[in-house]
Amino acid sequence: MIVAADPVVIAVKMSGDIVTARQAGRELATQLGFSLTDITMIATAISEVARNITSYAGTGEVRIAVENREGRRALVIQAQDQGPGILDIPRALEDGYSTGHGLGLGLPGARRLMDELLVESTPGQGTLVEMWKWVRAGA
Repeated sequence: MIVAADPVVIAVKMSGDIVTARQAGRELATQLGFSLTDITMIATAISEVARNITSYAGTGEVRIAVENREGRRALVIQAQDQGPGILDIPRALEDGYSTGHGLGLGLPGARRLMDELLVESTPGQGTLVEMWKWVRAGA
């Protein structure tokens, strides 16, 4: 099994880049031996955070890598932008809350699909969403 040692970084500037990021996540998750269900959840979560970049910040990047988290291997996705930031992170993680025209399901949905999701944001300076799914032992 070949697993990328270096992170895969996808510039997100338009909707087609969301598909590219999603596919990169699918490929790495497949190499890591995730189940089809987990691969679908990972790809969906990537779509949600990448779509937030195009919808709210305009441009940013998605970084996908295998890293150590809490003493375990994990497939880690980071979505970062230099957009307007999130004023109220706890509220942004609630179902149905949106500052745009969406349904307010992006971040809460991504959080449900992944094992962990963290958000760091500074108004006027951008947002970093980091989420991961544990790699099963022996993979």
